[in-house]
Amino acid sequence: MKPSASYDYAIIGNCTSAALVSSECSIDWLCMPFFDSASLFGKILDDKKGGYFKISSPNTRTIEQNYLVNSPILRTVFTTDDGVFEVRDYMPRFVTGADEYYCPSEVHRDILLISGKPKICVELKPRPNYGLSDVAYQCEHGRIKIVSANGKYVSCYLYSNLDHKKIIGGEPIELTGSSFLLFSYHEKLGTVDIDKVYYEYEKTKTYWLDWVRRSVLPPKHKNLMIRSAVTLKLLTFQRTGAVIAAPTTSLPEIIGKDRNWDYRYCWIRDASMIVDLYMRIGHYHSAKNYINFVLNRLLLKDENVSIVYGINGEGVLTEKILDHLDGYMGSRPVRIGNDAYRQVQNDIYGHLIEAVYTYFVINKNREKASIDEEIWTVVRATSTNVIEKWRDPDNGIWEQRGQPRHYVHSKVMSWVAMDRAAKIAVFINKPHYATSWRLVAEEIKSDVLKNGWSEKAQSFSMYYGSDDLDAANLLMLHYGFLQKDDPRIVSTVRQAYACLTSNDFTFRYVCRDEFGLPQSAFIVCTLWMINALYLIGDEKTARAMLENLLNCANAFGLFSEGIDAATRRLIGNFPQGYSHLALIQTMLLLETNYNWSDAFEIVKK
Repeated sequence: MKPSASYDYAIIGNCTSAALVSSECSIDWLCMPFFDSASLFGKILDDKKGGYFKISSPNTRTIEQNYLVNSPILRTVFTTDDGVFEVRDYMPRFVTGADEYYCPSEVHRDILLISGKPKICVELKPRPNYGLSDVAYQCEHGRIKIVSANGKYVSCYLYSNLDHKKIIGGEPIELTGSSFLLFSYHEKLGTVDIDKVYYEYEKTKTYWLDWVRRSVLPPKHKNLMIRSAVTLKLLTFQRTGAVIAAPTTSLPEIIGKDRNWDYRYCWIRDASMIVDLYMRIGHYHSAKNYINFVLNRLLLKDENVSIVYGINGEGVLTEKILDHLDGYMGSRPVRIGNDAYRQVQNDIYGHLIEAVYTYFVINKNREKASIDEEIWTVVRATSTNVIEKWRDPDNGIWEQRGQPRHYVHSKVMSWVAMDRAAKIAVFINKPHYATSWRLVAEEIKSDVLKNGWSEKAQSFSMYYGSDDLDAANLLMLHYGFLQKDDPRIVSTVRQAYACLTSNDFTFRYVCRDEFGLPQSAFIVCTLWMINALYLIGDEKTARAMLENLLNCANAFGLFSEGIDAATRRLIGNFPQGYSHLALIQTMLLLETNYNWSDAFEIVKK
């Protein structure tokens, strides 16, 4: 059964920014010049004030859409009364030299005439500054310059071989050959013509075909995994190596309610898990860029890691409300910035050191000893932080904005941090560190086993002294905290399935928080549940849950953060990196029996 409604958007991007293109060939979300910049097109957050960039035909019969195979290049084919044409939407990206990439802040909308003499209409309606500014159009020097008419100054440019005045007026234009619309944040240097556009299209296509070819993935569901892998790549920021959680802000967890957050930033947890996956499926260069991002934040030995950074490493992400926007389907408020930067989340240390551990083991032929020494400094500094802080309460993985507590998952990930740090120490022949860090790991595990178990719930609980359940505890299996036949973890999985799962979708938790009772399941939690059921031997239920979830992907194979368990529609920020990461993890587990906690056991206890 398909969902009652879903996001009918495809994502295009080039690791500088990203856009959402609707099933009607309208760009309804685009921030420029970067992921976290103010939106130029924001219709997804306000139909009237947000702005959009649409290509249509006055007499369309059908519209068909799909991605060009193994790429984020979107094809939209219009069949009209007068003929057929195709729109290719993409943001150019290709290699120009050793570790140099061309990925400008621009969108290409190439138009191919297939047959007849169809007419097109271009609706170019930018609304800069998150919809606060009107614009003025200036036809000059063979392009259309667009400038904000009020508010903060913004300028952008449209280059096209179509009639510029008809574009501005939204008048029908008869196609007589191949055409293009190149929307750029920057003024272009040199001539922009059909030959240049075709060259950049072919280079972009070749880049993505080559990138996908290097991906190591099993054959079953391979196309879906490729789409997830490409989507994850689109969420990386080329300039710094940061990995954003999603390219959108304030797409709601609950339609019409206030659980609306800005995800255009780099959470150390999400990003570390994504780059850990990158390394396991063959994309070492992307992983190295992220490791360098972390190094640039943590080279000072007294510097603590924050839970979330801006894409350029900003540590302060002041949260603001945009009162002038109505929000997605009336879901207010619309927020920019994220106050989570103020929080303490002790689980991030485990995710970070797990990624570093994988990096160490896989990247055996390291290029520079100095880089290894820098990473080793990060491991030691991070381990010191864990030793000092693992006993403290925190806000937990779900970023509870209430009272800090002793969240079980945070303690488990502190164990992961010390366990992996000890393995790294042995790997580089530092036995003294390994011995002392193993003792800390054992102390943390003993503490969790003593205080994290609820007899009443017959499960590990959300936090010490609680009987509430937390889907994050399913990751005990993923990280090897307990063996899959341990009766405590088996009972935890069974109780979580009984109490947190509805219609085969798993909630993070079902207890009341500072915003009320949760009403949406999380896709990442659903995938964790699938993994856990598979590992304890319930493969039939696991595979049934997976097929149920796969049926909820949108037409392009994309997932958001959450899902409405009753209507099966996608909700939350979109597309969500965490969801696509977990999807690939689940596919690898179910189709290759991939054991994440043992796959890199180069060092035996």
